[in-house]
This record gives sequence, C-alpha cells and structure tokens, in this order.
Amino acid sequence: MTFDISQLGLTAPLFVMMAAGVILLLLEAFAGGRQRGYLMPITVGFCLIALGLELTSWEAAGSGSRSVFSGLLSVDRMSIFFDCLFLSATALTAMVAGPYMREHRFEFGEFYSILVFGASGMMILAAATDLLTVFLGIETMSIAVYVLTGSWRRNAKSSEAAMKYFLAGAFATGVLLYGMALVYGMCGSTSLATIAHEVPRVMGDPSSTPLFIIGLLMIVAALGFKVAAVPFHMWAPDAYEGAPTPVTAFMAAGIKAAAFATIIRLLGYTFNRPDVAIGASGWADLCSVLAVITMIVGNVAALRQDNIKRMLAYSSIAHAGYLLIGVAALATSGANDARGPLLVYLFGYTFTTLGAFGVVAWLGSRKDERLSIDDWAGLGSRHPAAALAMTIFMLSLGGVPPTAGFFGKFYLFRAALGKTNPWMTIVIVIAVLNSVVSVAYYLRVVMAMYFRESLREPKPLPSRAVAVAIVICIVLVLGFGILPDWLIRAASEAIPTM
Repeated sequence: MTFDISQLGLTAPLFVMMAAGVILLLLEAFAGGRQRGYLMPITVGFCLIALGLELTSWEAAGSGSRSVFSGLLSVDRMSIFFDCLFLSATALTAMVAGPYMREHRFEFGEFYSILVFGASGMMILAAATDLLTVFLGIETMSIAVYVLTGSWRRNAKSSEAAMKYFLAGAFATGVLLYGMALVYGMCGSTSLATIAHEVPRVMGDPSSTPLFIIGLLMIVAALGFKVAAVPFHMWAPDAYEGAPTPVTAFMAAGIKAAAFATIIRLLGYTFNRPDVAIGASGWADLCSVLAVITMIVGNVAALRQDNIKRMLAYSSIAHAGYLLIGVAALATSGANDARGPLLVYLFGYTFTTLGAFGVVAWLGSRKDERLSIDDWAGLGSRHPAAALAMTIFMLSLGGVPPTAGFFGKFYLFRAALGKTNPWMTIVIVIAVLNSVVSVAYYLRVVMAMYFRESLREPKPLPSRAVAVAIVICIVLVLGFGILPDWLIRAASEAIPTM
C-alpha cells in the first residue's frame, strides 16, 4: 500500500472523528456524576471542526476524485457532501442526547465516543471504493448503533431492541460478506473500479454469470436491510421504538444516508452497465419493484400506528421506497442526473427526521415519555413553538410545500420521469398516491396537537441545547424549501466524473 503525507490532509475530517472517539473514551475515565455534561459540547465541537475541514476542502476537491490509501478510499465532492450530512446529524444527535440521557438518568460518557465512532463508519462508507472498505465502514457503523440502541441499560425495551437489531444485522452481515466473496471470486479483485472493468468479461462467461448475479443480489439484499426496504424491514419498528429517542433519530437519518451513499456508488457507477442484465431493464426493474412494495407497506402500516416512534419507523420505510425510485432511475438510459436529486432528497429527509425525533425527545420527561399520539393532544395551546416545529416536520415528511420534503420529492420524481423505461411513469404515479396517503397519518399528529384537549400537562426537557437543535433543523428544512437553488447546485456539483 502506497502512502504519502498529503493523504492525511485529504482524510483529515475522518481522522479528527476517530481521534475524537478515543479522546471522549479517555475523558469518560475521569468523569463522574454530573461532570459528564461537558462531554456533549466537546462532541459537538469535534463535529464542527471536522465539518469546517470538509467545507474548506469542497473547492479543492473539484469535479474529480482523488484516490487515497491505494484506492481503498476516494475523496470527492460526493463523499464531502455525505460527510457534511453525517457530521451535522452527529452533532445534532449529541445536542439532543445529552439532556435526554441526563433527564432519564442513564448518561454514560462512552455514549458520545460510540456515537462518534458510528459517524466515522459512515464517513468511511461515503468514500469507500473497495469492497473491503465498504465492509469495514458498514461494520464500524452497525456495531456502534447496536450498542447505542441498548445504551439505556435499565430499560427492557432498549435491551430487547438492541438484541433484535443485532441478530438481524448479523444475518445481513453474513449475506453481505457472502455476496462480496462471490463477486471477488468471479472478478478477482475487491476494487470497485476493477470490478467495473471485469463486468463485461464475467457477464460474457456463462459459467461465471450465475454466481456473479447471485453475489450482486446478496449485496443488494444486505444494503436493503440497512435502509429498511421491504422485505428486509422487519427490524426497524421494534428497534426504532425501543432505542432511546436520540439514537432512533441517528439511526433513521444517518444509517439510511450512509447506506444510500454506498448504493449510489455501487449501482450508480460500478454495476451501472448494460452488461449486468437483471430483468429487461437491468437494475431498474428490480429496484422499481422494491420501491413500490416498500412504499405501500410502509405507508399502510404507518396508518395503523398509535405509537409515534413506530409511526415514524414505518414512515422511514416508506421514504426508503421513494429513494429507491432514484436508484431505479440510475439504471435507465440518460438517468445520470438522478444522482443529484437523490442527494437533495437525502438532505431534506435527514434534517426533517432529526427535527421530528428531536421534538419527540424534548416532550418526554423522566418516566413520562409522550410516545402515544394521544399524548400530543393540546400541545398547540400549551407549547405553541414545539407544536409549530412538529407541524413543519410532519408537513415536510408528507411532501407539502414549501418544505424540504416537497422539493426533494419533486426533483427526485422529475429525474425519474421521461426515461426510456415506461414502467417508471407507473412507479411515479404510485409514489404520488402513496405521498397523499402518508399525509393522513402525519396530520393525525397535527390534529391531536391543535384540535384536541390536553388530558395531562406535558413536562418537556428543560434544555436549551435541544431547542437549538430543533431550530437548526427548522431553518434548514424551511430554508431549502423556500430557497432550494443553493442545495440543488451543491448536489449537482457533488456528482463526480467517473
């Protein structure tokens, strides 16, 4: 492996986060009682330092990509774009998690260290250009989130959710590794660039093609687990409900974005070739079917939920279906512009989801979390600012203008329309109908807040940090909804020429 000192500069944000994880772990050894409170601002500080480094490297990155560590990672504007999402999500999660854990009396210093290591895994995934680093990033991220899910040690639901998530995740890891092994065996390399070069040869060999296709399908299935796409979604409702609310926000926003970063690189570049024939239109048919099933199952199941975290879990599944439409568009002729809309959608979804779960975390005091939709009754009259914030996030998730959710769906659906595959038009119609259905369960929360009398006085968290995190999400969600040009331009510039 070749290495020179300049590669440290290119990967400085990643090393900052790794160093932060170690430092926070060491600081925990000297923290006791309420002294752990200082670990949250330190975590946020490290995230801001890394975020500043990412932003300063945007112009230097240009439209190409720079390979580091002998091609294991690639630094380009797309990886920088995703890193900014991950770092922002980590900082906002820490701001919500500190007061939440303190209120519920399970604040442990290692929480912040594991949170940062999970973000490091996401950053590795965003820059991975080799199956080895893809696996390393996924496992670093996944193991951290397994632990975070069970971090509320005295809560039986948290432990149960962590165990279910771990067992399902371990199975998905085995499927992923088996699929990678088959692809490596047929192509003779783990490098994504080399695999792309070998695809025509492998697909032209009748003895190699079946195993190669099976390997690809296994990789797609494992990534489908990470994004909670149907039929790999069974873990999501229980894990989302049982995990501490700030962790649920991190899972819903960060993991989905990281998995789609990998999907874009694999299906948008490495395997986006006419040689890879799975169905009449390559990947488009498979991803379209997954998208339709995922949207329908997610939205129909969300309609039946009374627990707001489970409702948002099924909502997250439905949004994975919308995003898969963009992935299907990548496999159709002339659909390269679908990559930019995918980034735009993920940006809006990330901050909308973080904000929604931030309000859920803020509303619940010790032993009195307001997780039932009935518990939100009367919030509009007692805490109008919180009710307004939750309304904005619900409308954004439903795709109502002028929010980030509306413009994200608009640009994603527009990118998928007009392609050579006529099936995409039908998929978009189904997606629009599903978006209309989703408004029904989002408005249930809004109606409870404004049109029903409160049964008991809510006891929100007495924390400015949570309020600041929610305000940041509101500004970004509405800012993109009202002035979308800057994000669209950034997303289009983030697509590397490969």
